[in-house]
Amino acid sequence: MKSGKIIKVSGPLVVASGMEDANVYDVVEVSKDKLIGEVIEMRGDKASIQVYEETTGIGPGDEVYTTGAPLSVELGPGMIEQMFDGIQRPLVGLRDEAGDFLERGVTVNPLNRDKKWEFKKVANLGDEVEPGDVLGTVEETPVVTHKIMVPNGIKGRVKDIKEGSFTVADTVAVIETEEGDKELNMIQKWPVRKGRPYKKKIDPKEPLITGQRVIDTFFPITKGGTAAIPGPFGSGKTVVQHQLAKWADAQIVVYVGCGERGNEMTDVLMEFPELMDPTTGESIMKRTVLIANTSNMPVAAREASIYTGITISEYFRDMGYSVAMMADSTSRWAEALREMSGRLEEMPGDEGYPAYLASRIAEFYERAGRVLVNGKEEREGALSVIGAVSPPGGDISEPVTQNTLRIVKIFWKLDYDLSYQRHFPAINWIDSYSLYQPKIDAYLDENIDRRFSKLRKRSMALLQEETSLLEVVRLVGRDSLSDEDQMKLHTSKSIREDFLQQNAFHDVDTFCPLEKQFKMLDTILYFYDRGQEALVKGAYFSEIEELEVKENIARMKYLPNDELEKLDEIKDKIDSQLKKLVEVGDTDA
Repeated sequence: MKSGKIIKVSGPLVVASGMEDANVYDVVEVSKDKLIGEVIEMRGDKASIQVYEETTGIGPGDEVYTTGAPLSVELGPGMIEQMFDGIQRPLVGLRDEAGDFLERGVTVNPLNRDKKWEFKKVANLGDEVEPGDVLGTVEETPVVTHKIMVPNGIKGRVKDIKEGSFTVADTVAVIETEEGDKELNMIQKWPVRKGRPYKKKIDPKEPLITGQRVIDTFFPITKGGTAAIPGPFGSGKTVVQHQLAKWADAQIVVYVGCGERGNEMTDVLMEFPELMDPTTGESIMKRTVLIANTSNMPVAAREASIYTGITISEYFRDMGYSVAMMADSTSRWAEALREMSGRLEEMPGDEGYPAYLASRIAEFYERAGRVLVNGKEEREGALSVIGAVSPPGGDISEPVTQNTLRIVKIFWKLDYDLSYQRHFPAINWIDSYSLYQPKIDAYLDENIDRRFSKLRKRSMALLQEETSLLEVVRLVGRDSLSDEDQMKLHTSKSIREDFLQQNAFHDVDTFCPLEKQFKMLDTILYFYDRGQEALVKGAYFSEIEELEVKENIARMKYLPNDELEKLDEIKDKIDSQLKKLVEVGDTDA
C-alpha cells in the first residue's frame, strides 16, 4: 500500500499530502492505529479524508495508507439478525474483540468466517450462467432462504459446483470464463455508493401492508415506493418507523438508526426478538438487519450508514425479495454532510447545507423501486425506502424536508398538535398525501371489497368538511349547527378517534389487517348513513349521540383480528337501536 503524510487534522477531517495515487472514495488507513477513512476530495496530491473513528491523538506527520479500493460491504449469509455500525462492522464481534467500550482501529470481518452453512446447489455442471443467476441456496433463518448468486462481471460455464457445509470464504463453485476459471465463494463485495444493477424498473402496484390504518387506507405505500415522515421532536417519528419495521409485509427489513438517540436502538434490540411475525410465527429479528450509528458514534460514519443500509437492501432485492428499509433519520445524515462540507471550506447553500444536498438525497431515494433483477430466470424484487426527517422546530420549509419531498411520492406529515392531544400516529390527514393512491385504490377494490376506495373518499370528504364546520363552531357555537351538520361532526370525530387513532402498545390494536380496516370504516359510515335517515324521519341528533351502540363502535379496534364477524353484528345493533328511536319519535308525535 502506498502512503502519504498528514498535514492537517480538523475533527473527523484529515488532509494528507503525497496521495497522488489515491482516488476519490478510496478507503485509507490513517496513522499507526489504522483508523478507517475515505477520500472525499482530491486537490493535486492532497487528499481530504473523512475518518470513521475518533481522531484524537492524530497529528501532522502521521502516515496514511491507501487501499486503492472504494468503501464496500460484504454481502452473504450471516447478515440477518446482525447489528452493524455505519461501516458494517458487527457490534457484537467488536465487543467480543475489545470489550464493552470500543477501541480505535479494531476491525472484525462483517461476516463470520468460522460458521458453517449448509449449501444446496441449484445450478448444475455445464450450465451457462450470467450475473444474477442463482448457484445455490442457504437456509439463513427459518424464514429467509439466502440465494447465492453469480457476482456482477462474471459470465461463463459451471465447471465445478459443490454441496455440503461450508464457511462463507470456502469455494463452492468454479466458473469457466473467457478470462479463465473463477473460483466463487458465498461472499460478494460491493461499493456502497454505487447502485446494484438490474434489468429494468417496473411500475409498483401492490401495497406494502403495514397494519397502520391511517397509512394503509388513507396514505398507502407500494412495494418499491418511497416515503418521507417529517415531524418535530416528540411527534412519534421513531415509533412509526418501529411499527413499519415490525408489521410491514416485507420479507426483509433493514433498519438504519442514523444519528438518533442510542436508547431508540436499544428499544429495537429489546423488542424485536420478542415480537412474533404474524405471517411466519417466527421472531421478527429472523428477517431483520440492524445498522446503528447513533448520536454518540463518529459523525462521518452517519453518511456511510445510509449507503451501507441501502446496498444490503439492494442485495436482498436482487434475490427477488420485497425489502423495506427504514432510515431514522435522514436529517442527521444531512447534518453530517453539512459538518464535513464546512470543514472542507466549501461554499455553503441554504442554511449551511452543501450545494449538492439535493442531488445526494435524490441519488439515495432513486435506488428504491420495483425491478426485474439480473439473471436468466425472471425474478421481481422490490425495495421500499421510508425516511424520517427531523426538521428543526417542525419547519418543513427547511432544505432537507423540501429536497426530500421533491423526490418521494408519499408525505406523512406528523403534527405536533395531534401528538400533544395524544392522537397517535400523529399523521395529519389534511396535509399528508400519497401519489400511489389511484393504484392502491384499484388493488383494494379488487382484492378486499369493491367499495373500499369509495368509503375512503367519503371519509376524507367528511374530515375535510369537519375543518370548515369547526370554524363555524368556534365563531357561533355548536348549537347553531343543524342536526345534519352535527351528525357530520360526530362521524368525523368517530373516524378520527375510532379509526385513525391507533395504539402501538396494545396487543390487538398494534396491527390491523386490511379486511378489518374496511369493516371498521364501513361500520362508521353505516352509522352515519342510518343516522341521517333517522334525522329525516324525525329523530333528534341529541338522541342519536346517546345510543349504546356508540360504545361498540369505539371498541371495534380492540376486537381480535380472528373475530371480524362480530363487526357485522354492530350494524344489526345500529339498525335496531335507530329503529326504536324513530318508532318512539313517531309515538310521541
